[in-house]
Amino acid sequence: MAERMIYDLLKQLASVIARETQQEIQLVTGVKKAVQKLEGNLRTVKAVLNDAEKKQFKDEAVKLWLQKLGDACYEMDDVVDEWNTAMIKSEILEQDNETTAVDNAPSILRRKVCLFIPSPSCCFRQVGKVVLNHDISHKIKELNEKLDEITKEKERYGLELTGGSSSEERPITTFLVDELEILGRDKVRDDLVSSLLDEGTISDKAERNPHVISLVGMGGIGKTTLAQLAYNHPNVQAHFGKRIWVCVSEPFDQCRVANEIIEAFDDRCPKIIGFPNLMAKICELIPKSDKVLLVFDDVWIEESNLWDPFKIALQKGALGSRILVTTRKSRVAEIMKSVRTINLGIVSEEDCWLIFSKIAFLDRDPKQYRQLEDLARQISNKCKGLPLAAKTLGSLMRFKRSREQWEMVLSSNLWEFEDVERGLFAPLLLSYYDLPSPLKRCFSYCAIFPKDFVFSSDELVLMWMAQGYIDSKENTEMEVIAREYFENLAIRSFFQDFKKEEHDDRIMRCKMHDIVHDFAQLLTKNECFIVNSDRMQGSNYKNARHLQLKIPKNAQFPESIYGANNLRTLIFEFQGDYNLPTLFQHFRCLRALTLNCEYDFRFNATSYMFKELPDVVENFIHLRYLNLVNYCGDGLPETIYNLCNLQILNIQIGGEEFRKLPQGMNECEAINAQLKKKINLHTLKLMFYEWDGEEMIREKDALVLNALEPAPNLEHLHIVSCKAPIMFPNWMMSLTNLKKLRINGLSIERLPPLGKLRFLESLDIWNMNRVKKVGVEFMGIEESEKKEKGDIIITVFPNLISLDFIGLYNWEDWNGIGGEEEEECNRFTIMPRLQHLTIWRCRKLRSLPNFLRTTTLQKLEIL
Repeated sequence: MAERMIYDLLKQLASVIARETQQEIQLVTGVKKAVQKLEGNLRTVKAVLNDAEKKQFKDEAVKLWLQKLGDACYEMDDVVDEWNTAMIKSEILEQDNETTAVDNAPSILRRKVCLFIPSPSCCFRQVGKVVLNHDISHKIKELNEKLDEITKEKERYGLELTGGSSSEERPITTFLVDELEILGRDKVRDDLVSSLLDEGTISDKAERNPHVISLVGMGGIGKTTLAQLAYNHPNVQAHFGKRIWVCVSEPFDQCRVANEIIEAFDDRCPKIIGFPNLMAKICELIPKSDKVLLVFDDVWIEESNLWDPFKIALQKGALGSRILVTTRKSRVAEIMKSVRTINLGIVSEEDCWLIFSKIAFLDRDPKQYRQLEDLARQISNKCKGLPLAAKTLGSLMRFKRSREQWEMVLSSNLWEFEDVERGLFAPLLLSYYDLPSPLKRCFSYCAIFPKDFVFSSDELVLMWMAQGYIDSKENTEMEVIAREYFENLAIRSFFQDFKKEEHDDRIMRCKMHDIVHDFAQLLTKNECFIVNSDRMQGSNYKNARHLQLKIPKNAQFPESIYGANNLRTLIFEFQGDYNLPTLFQHFRCLRALTLNCEYDFRFNATSYMFKELPDVVENFIHLRYLNLVNYCGDGLPETIYNLCNLQILNIQIGGEEFRKLPQGMNECEAINAQLKKKINLHTLKLMFYEWDGEEMIREKDALVLNALEPAPNLEHLHIVSCKAPIMFPNWMMSLTNLKKLRINGLSIERLPPLGKLRFLESLDIWNMNRVKKVGVEFMGIEESEKKEKGDIIITVFPNLISLDFIGLYNWEDWNGIGGEEEEECNRFTIMPRLQHLTIWRCRKLRSLPNFLRTTTLQKLEIL
């Protein structure tokens, strides 16, 4: 990772000097010399980094040397970013002054800022045009002294000069490989299914306590996948009235497990506080007449008293209910009083080869297979019968085409690496070092999240961007590149359990295998921390860069984290009133900040609402990503305008408190948001409050909606709860690149002419209670077009693939183009690419239009 930081630093130095030159600021001689020496030192250590990063796992001294270099690089990055920030502010101030001079009007500061960030050229405090070069020179001089020492130390470790990693970022050529069946486990799978279904070999007394079946084996052996195969087996689905899957993992949390079971029965059940209340609810929900299958995946805790309540609760269900456990520890199977324990061993050499070769030789011609088979079998044997290792290495070798590349992997000294799980990290290390440098940093960053965390791919790429991990390319948006990084890591098996968009192959959510997560934490030891309450009080966070902090209500705040002065990421989840200004004084290097106040409005949650973002947020001059979850303030402090590096601002308003907010925004504030000028904006969600009643508010919604006109190249649009009486936004039909549209809870009576949106692929229309009829106005067909004669074919909704109507309770008629004459109908082609149509809770709808017969419809759901 240090190699990538050095590369980025050299680019940043060149950029900031170019910016100074552009502003006609002459660098003093001291700064010039300091920068030149800094660049030389960076290039010197960069030449040996590839060798050092491989040796660190066997040589503690090299590891410490790399850590010292990394600390220096982080410090340099902060100095250069501070320098660059001063330049940006100077440019913005100059633009402001020019605008003011032209308009001959003074700037107006607002006391409270609406929940939008307008043009970055307003409301900044005074920033001097001339950067304090002597101060910069002094800081760089100190850094050079540190680098001098680091450069000299490299000689004693015998580090070899290399050209760096030869790997280059590769384009994604195919879709993700589907999860493999566990080859060689057919008998075990069938045996497990039989045990789940068997009712004739257990006594009535034992049956009264739902018996437990345990799968035991080391990490990467395939326990979870085998459990999934049994869980989804058709016979198991038919046998059990209810199946529930809970990923337990570490740390064990009784309340979380209980809540997940409740949500599986009823996802709309109000949140319940207290373990006894949770268990009482589970007992109430468990069906008396249906068998229940409850899977506890990845169990570590060995205290039987923590599990007994769940077994007792399941007794309320029908005889034949089962609990299936996966664990690495045989002691867990004993503690849970397993009726049957299945110990999973390694797979055979041949089965390991089948897993490896299925991925490694995907889409290759037989000639390549023959040329590489001998080397491939040797590499497969290195997997030692571990399915995860075979899958990981198969994903690695899939990108290597020449025999020389395969020989290099086979001869790598990383095979000698031994650690937990019988050396499983060796194949992961091989895959990791094969990654391009930016992807290494993106992968290791995932260690900040806990095991079994469900990643949102969209959120993850934004956080990578905030850390500066993404290579910028000419004419390519950074977010597009970040998304490619994610897909590249996924295709190499660093992620799993993918949840995709319903109608395309885009991954929305995923997980990381426990062993892969352990590996990421190994790479980031002393940099990434997950702190729960005060359990790690007194730990040393001096070198911490990324921290997830979760503090339950009334728990003691771990003040030792104040030593983490160099944090770049802070994810703070809290219940209770914490002194955020004090917290903010310590972490001035942050690039990404998430503040999440958990609440439950039924239990006096207002006492610990996240009510205000403090003014001292302006201290975070490096901040790129700000995520406020369950925020209930009446706006943002005006000091937020001083965050000129801010790229992403995400605000989720929470709880009943949102009803106390001023009524949300006026037309003037909407205009000031200047969305039309944000040409790189591709996704927009406009969420209106569901105020009851007044006509004045409904009229205001219409004005605000029209004022929030985005740039015409917007791709995704979501409008919720706008109560504008009749109007639809005037700008809607100008969104010529729109691909996905969702309108939810609008008060309009007639749908707009959406059929004219040529690139629209997905359309969701939800909760439009005033709509009674859908017809030609929805198609965008004019009366004059219907009457015209000729051979010209008019296509309506030419690219629409998915169409959902949900909760249109008063919808009665859905007509096509109207008219009965055959020749008139032949002039129009309607929804030629439609594949998915969903109609839910539209019970007054009488019939479907005839044109659906001519579509390519594959899936129709009417509920």
